[in-house]
Amino acid sequence: MSDLVGYETEGRVAILPIDNPPVNALGIGVREGIMAQVDRAAADDSVEAIVLIGLGRTFPAGADIREFDQPTLEPHLIAIVDHLDTIEKPIVAAIHGTALGGGLELALGCHFRVAVPSARMGTPEVNLGIFPGAAGTQRLPRVAGLDHALELIVLGKPVGAATALEYGIVDDLIEGDLRAGAVAFAEKIIADGTPRRISSEPRTGIGSPEDHAETIEKYRELANRRMRGQDSPHQAIDSVVDGMTMSYPDAVQADRKRFELCKNSDQSQALRYAFFAEREASKIPDIGKEIAPREIASTGVIGAGTMGRGIVASLADSGLPVTVVETSQEALDNGMTEIVKLYDGMVQRGRIDAAEKDERLARITGAVGFEALSNTDLVIEAAFEDLDVKKQIFGDLDKVAKPGAILATNTSYMDIDAIAAATSRPEDVIGLHYFVPANAMRLLEVVRPAKAAPDAIATGMALAKKTGKIGVLARVCHGFIANRSRLPMVREATFLVEEGASPAQVDAVLTGLGMPMGPLAVSDLSGLDVSWRMRQSLADQHDPAHRYMHLADRMCELGRFGIKAGKGWYSYEDGGRRPVPDPETEAIAIEVAKEQGTPRRDISDDEIRERCLYAAINEGAKILDEGIAARASDIDIMWLYGFAYPRWRGGIMFTADEIGLPEIDQRVREFHAEHGKLWEPSPLLTRLAKEGGAFTR
Repeated sequence: MSDLVGYETEGRVAILPIDNPPVNALGIGVREGIMAQVDRAAADDSVEAIVLIGLGRTFPAGADIREFDQPTLEPHLIAIVDHLDTIEKPIVAAIHGTALGGGLELALGCHFRVAVPSARMGTPEVNLGIFPGAAGTQRLPRVAGLDHALELIVLGKPVGAATALEYGIVDDLIEGDLRAGAVAFAEKIIADGTPRRISSEPRTGIGSPEDHAETIEKYRELANRRMRGQDSPHQAIDSVVDGMTMSYPDAVQADRKRFELCKNSDQSQALRYAFFAEREASKIPDIGKEIAPREIASTGVIGAGTMGRGIVASLADSGLPVTVVETSQEALDNGMTEIVKLYDGMVQRGRIDAAEKDERLARITGAVGFEALSNTDLVIEAAFEDLDVKKQIFGDLDKVAKPGAILATNTSYMDIDAIAAATSRPEDVIGLHYFVPANAMRLLEVVRPAKAAPDAIATGMALAKKTGKIGVLARVCHGFIANRSRLPMVREATFLVEEGASPAQVDAVLTGLGMPMGPLAVSDLSGLDVSWRMRQSLADQHDPAHRYMHLADRMCELGRFGIKAGKGWYSYEDGGRRPVPDPETEAIAIEVAKEQGTPRRDISDDEIRERCLYAAINEGAKILDEGIAARASDIDIMWLYGFAYPRWRGGIMFTADEIGLPEIDQRVREFHAEHGKLWEPSPLLTRLAKEGGAFTR
């Protein structure tokens, strides 16, 4: 244990350096070391104060998640935190890097806290379906006050050191060397005779739940809105409230019971799965770390439409210079005006200040013609979704782009191999499928054409990280991973309306799963004409054995394109965005059903849920079986970040494993018999169902 937690002295101060790289996780060895070395310092007559400090890049960043599913090993962190209360010598936590979760709880157990200005602190446990389990729900309100404590505990977002100082979480900021500053702080405490500040003791004025009813309700509403259906934020609030009505020991005991219930819940299992799935997504099975990405010092975007502008902002926001190219000065001027408006809106909403706006806009240059991209390291095409148009662009770009430049297309479903073949350098062509709005959505689908060079793919994944996005790799097929796996859900939602369900019923079932919007409301938001144009462009490839979405086409033929037209699956009154059920939709559905010979009937919520969800799962299994996705977890990350599938459900493939593959396979076979070829069961689904296997375990 001593090799993880050291023991050194400077004058009257004992320094306990924690060295458990890479993030000083509070595993059993570190916990044992802290307990032993604190007791050693307490017994050392030459020591009058103690400093806990992390070596390497951070103070303990949190618990070791790998221990969550193992028997608890003593000493538990809460035993250490409570033990620090009994040490009569002042203990100072010296924080750099990130003190998150258990790391912050350890710091709260110390009597004083100092930090470098770049440090960040928080309690992100809610993102794993739990809450601070080492008395953080009791100590943080006593240190920071109820509002600030609930902000950190319920929302799970870390704060910077300056904010932590404002909240009272840290006592001083250390400029320069942290160790020297912490020792000087400890010496001053000794010299001044400053009493220890024990964070488990009652804080004057913390009040009762009734005194803070408005604040408590505010965070319950925030939890409902941001984490709809997730239980752990509400359990966390209940634990904080316990601390206002119970003694500290009783509240901690109640905490532990709640914590174990949360930790062992299906929601926590799903959230922990999502945590590791996100990290796994960055790993490319056949491209090791020895393949370095190409250097990207300059970027270009072709097209200043809605998608192009978002991509431009995403690049500029990450510090990259961008040249945006249009075909005419008028189109360029319009695009640049809209980019300025985008940043004006960010200033108005308080996301950035005027100086940051100016810095980002200064990175953006406009030009007419591809010649402006001749020295650019990365070019992203964001033109209209037309294969011939894109092939023409890449053929022209091939003539002017410098050797080794990455040429990327933002297509959401087209054949990138065909696009790459329009150039003399297919090894440099990749797909970068952004989601709208591209500057805000965190998912980036990096598509790997057959001839793409490994370092080109590595560059796409590195760009995702550079721009703050989650990069997930896909192979080439129609729709890649994200859109291909979602299309069956939208397809079945459309068929269900034709068969007798209302759009509101279909969407209510899907939002009941925890999704913020149903598929039909989302279609109205994005525009029904987008997928209509796609179906038209692929009409010659339609398999007559596949049931066709006649109702969706009819909606578009009648000009019902969604919100932008004031009507789609729903109507939108007075230019608003709130969907209102529209009797005309049912009338259109009845007419189309009659034309297609589709019987109309009452449809249960269970059938809606199974058809929409199981269709997507079945397609996901095909995507996995075909090697379009490297891992089932990659499909799930697409759904979590691309389609707002509830994180506490893990993703559609994790959900499938939770339901049970035999049940899903059986229902898929029944739907196949009833609805035809579109429901052809995935061989992988059938095989795993027979073998007792799973997609994600």
